[in-house]
Amino acid sequence: MKKSYILIAIALVATLLLGACGTPTETPVVETEPPVVEEPTEVPTVEEPTEVPTVEEPVATLRIWADEQRAPVLSELGAQFKAEYNVDVVVENISGIRDQFLVAAPAGEGPDIIVLAHDQLPALIASGLIAEIDLGAKAADFDPESLKAFTYEGKLYGMPYARENLGFFYNADLVEEVPTTWQGVYDLSKTLIEEDKVQYGIVLGGTTYDAYPWMTSQGGYVFGLDENGDYDPTDIGVGSEGMIKFGEMALQWKNDGILSDNLDNTTAKSMFLNGDVAFFMNGPWEINNLKESGLNFGIAKFPDGGYPFLGVQGFAVNAMSENVLLAQTFLTEFVATEEAMLALYEADPRSPAYLPAAAKIDDPYLIAIAEAGENAVPMPAIPEMGAVWSDWGNALTFIFDGSKTPEQAYTDAANNIQIAISSKGMVNVPGSYQTKVGCASDWMPYCAQTALTLGEDGKYTGTFTIPAGDYECKVALDGGWATSYGDGDANYKFTVTADGDVTFIFDPETHVLEIITP
Repeated sequence: MKKSYILIAIALVATLLLGACGTPTETPVVETEPPVVEEPTEVPTVEEPTEVPTVEEPVATLRIWADEQRAPVLSELGAQFKAEYNVDVVVENISGIRDQFLVAAPAGEGPDIIVLAHDQLPALIASGLIAEIDLGAKAADFDPESLKAFTYEGKLYGMPYARENLGFFYNADLVEEVPTTWQGVYDLSKTLIEEDKVQYGIVLGGTTYDAYPWMTSQGGYVFGLDENGDYDPTDIGVGSEGMIKFGEMALQWKNDGILSDNLDNTTAKSMFLNGDVAFFMNGPWEINNLKESGLNFGIAKFPDGGYPFLGVQGFAVNAMSENVLLAQTFLTEFVATEEAMLALYEADPRSPAYLPAAAKIDDPYLIAIAEAGENAVPMPAIPEMGAVWSDWGNALTFIFDGSKTPEQAYTDAANNIQIAISSKGMVNVPGSYQTKVGCASDWMPYCAQTALTLGEDGKYTGTFTIPAGDYECKVALDGGWATSYGDGDANYKFTVTADGDVTFIFDPETHVLEIITP
């Protein structure tokens, strides 16, 4: 406005001067005061830009799949990454990350970075979906065991960020001193039950991972180790004397009313929170829930020297991504920092695998968890582990329902696991129909009777005679559940209207199963 006023003033002056240069003929002189033009005391200044500013387009976009706990932290780090490198970072909250990634990545629709547990790596690596990662000098800042967990055949395939293992949780209002032996746990539990303070002494939240410290205390194991300290899939410990001994103890404790017959994790947590049991084996992910509940609890080491599995959470880069180097830069420069690792810890309390962050943790519960896992062994991150979970888990169920003795249950499980491991390369269609065609049980991914055969067209085909009825199935590879495909997130469903031959055709390129019914 000042500029306009100045221009108007200049024009006015010029007009007056031009008028003064002429010679008037008979013009009366009128003496008047010139009009007064009052300038505003304050005139807002509007500066017009000399150049229209340009908005720089992002040079690339990174997509990250995470869960609801970690997604907000990664989004904040993504904003910082964009500010420095002009790269958009989109963080998506995804459930069932590994299974969805197996489908999306080969199709070029997967994210650049995923968050996962180390034991999920082998199947993804075998499928060529995970890129090697180089941490450079920062490798020295990570816990060696955690780095080892993300190492496969001598190569690093991810960046760890947190360690996790089970601890021996106890109700501190009921337990003054935690027994160091299982016999001590039994005796104290019996006393508490007799005094009507608890319904049971202990409850299990599962049949495998959640019970493993008890199994190892009796000499049980999953896989032995070879001379290099690597897991040996030919040495299957599920049928070992120690595992059978655990089964016998668990059955006796159940029959004596010391151990609940519940094997569901959700119910087990509820029983512990409600004060129905004195002892419960669980992990750091429950610490915040227990704190919020107001329960007076503690965490101790496992009786008789039992040790849990070590699980490692971390980040892996999609080998099919066009932004592999950018993804690695994001991880090494923005995630691998003390501040970022502590933020991830605050969002989901697990012991940081990043040593500078781990040194700052003073949570007594998390410290107790770490002490309970000081002898923890990494969960086997080998493809053969996919053949273990189902039969291993079913064994304790069979023991509790009385259908098998502990020896039968774990011996049969070990044999089935061996068969499944030897089925590497098998393409199978496990489902609810399998017992109808001669398999020992339904949903058996290594049953030879339902294996498909590779044809000249590159597709796997099998035809089986199935009675009339409604059924469900999936495609499973290598005799286990490590790699499987359904109809999206669901099972394939099919109906046989009359007894007859059903043909299954699996396309290994599209991972689509065609079912032809009579």
